[in-house]
Amino acid sequence: MKFLPIVLAALCLAPCALPLPAQSPPSPKYEMRGVWVATVVNLDWPVRGASPSSQQQALRTMFDKLQQTGINTIFFQIRSESDAMYASTLEPWSYYLTGQQGLPPSPSWDPLAFAIEEAHKRGMELHAWINPFRVIRSVTSTYPKAQNHLSVQHPDWMLTVKTVMLLNPGIPEARQYLVKRYDIDGLHYDDYFYPYEGGYHGRPGYLCRLWNWYDAPCLEGG
Repeated sequence: MKFLPIVLAALCLAPCALPLPAQSPPSPKYEMRGVWVATVVNLDWPVRGASPSSQQQALRTMFDKLQQTGINTIFFQIRSESDAMYASTLEPWSYYLTGQQGLPPSPSWDPLAFAIEEAHKRGMELHAWINPFRVIRSVTSTYPKAQNHLSVQHPDWMLTVKTVMLLNPGIPEARQYLVKRYDIDGLHYDDYFYPYEGGYHGRPGYLCRLWNWYDAPCLEGG
């Protein structure tokens, strides 16, 4: 049976002759081309106290222009002074939206939800941008605060450095404060406003120990 080894050899070689499955080409590298849309002091948007329809149209126009220039990601500031550019059960409506902190827009609308929808319509991502610790930009030049503002509800959580009032992250309860309820594509903690200028209350290293909840070493004099 001399032909048997030949048959077995052919069977062993047959799989090698089969064409390999087609491989998908590597995915192109994703390039993020982002822009920051600041709402604090109405820097980029909105016009404070304008009608919701006017504010919505301004946002559409802005997003159209950003799309035309090749932007694919928007970093949208939604919390600049422990306030809200969204419907919140915890914090007051932003002064920069309606002209009065705590005053809801009329007719009712949710700027964050609207911005997400409009960005996604244009194939862009919408990332929420918050300032986690700033409570009041300037205690010497500010506006009336709503009853549910952090500075009113929890004055014991506050830390004032020069003219800026901050939420003290060295207090455990002050850190348990953010929730996710929206289809955002990212969440950015930006501008901590950490008072890094050196000693405080005349004691070197005081701020490091005050703010340091992860037990990193503190350098005296800084």
